[in-house]
Amino acid sequence: MGKKAKSVVNEWLKAVLVAASLMLVMRVFLFAPYEVHGESMFPTLKGEELLLVNMWIYDISEPRYGDIIVFHTKENRDFIKRVIGKPGDRIAVEGGKVIRNGKALIEPYINKQTFAGDRIRKTLPEMVVPKGHLFVMGDNRSNSRDSRDIGAIRISEVVGRADLKLTPLKEFKILVR
Repeated sequence: MGKKAKSVVNEWLKAVLVAASLMLVMRVFLFAPYEVHGESMFPTLKGEELLLVNMWIYDISEPRYGDIIVFHTKENRDFIKRVIGKPGDRIAVEGGKVIRNGKALIEPYINKQTFAGDRIRKTLPEMVVPKGHLFVMGDNRSNSRDSRDIGAIRISEVVGRADLKLTPLKEFKILVR
């Protein structure tokens, strides 16, 4: 191999190593893939999608209402739900409506067909979201294990915010508003 060919190979190797290093840093510290299982977030997520979760966003900003987040549970499982209440908020559920700080939420992401059965009609007496916690709910209110069951979750348990739906490719979507 000639001197010029070796130089080209060396340049390509350097480029590949830099790209691989950047990808590793991004994967370990910034973004993670997350596979959705179940239909608790239907119709927003149907299950079996692959999401890209932003793991650093809450190091520089606070969770916002409506954010779709991934968090760890005490059962050593990860859940994906929507942020409904932040620390200090008063949350109640009455007749299938979520009441935050005395006002019924307008939730366009909810499919009215998921308001079926006794589970959705269940009331939740008003509670105050504790400091350092979030109140989260699935979009499929009649088929979601969320803060109505497990209580408010610790912000420290949040893995990150779901930013992109990567697969299936025909349903690629930015999830951040």
